[in-house]
Amino acid sequence: MALGENLLGGPPPTLLPADSAVDGELERGVNPDQVARDHPSSSLAWAVLADQAWAEDRVVESYAFARVGYHRGLDALRRNGWKGHGPVPWSHEGNRGFLRCLIALGRSAAAIGETEEVERIDAFLDDCDPTIRA
Repeated sequence: MALGENLLGGPPPTLLPADSAVDGELERGVNPDQVARDHPSSSLAWAVLADQAWAEDRVVESYAFARVGYHRGLDALRRNGWKGHGPVPWSHEGNRGFLRCLIALGRSAAAIGETEEVERIDAFLDDCDPTIRA
């Protein structure tokens, strides 16, 4: 087996760096809007905004925040060696901002009737971490 290859012969898991600055600001109670302004490339900041908007029944805003965080996460994945498929495990803390955005995007896409997008997101989640929805 080649170095870095997983046991099934696929690509190794992609592990994004921790977002400790964002984590720290959110833990200190900094307004998530300000955190996203201070760290616009952070999927975690956008995931928090998406979840907040969802909780307030602002579905379209949740969708938009999740979409931004999802694209920022794709950029981060590519910078960290991801080739468009393969594991992005939830168990790794640094991956959770991106995965939370992906989950939020699927949830809000379902709410606005984007059936094809929901199917793509479900398949993407299964590729990233088949246990994530459990």
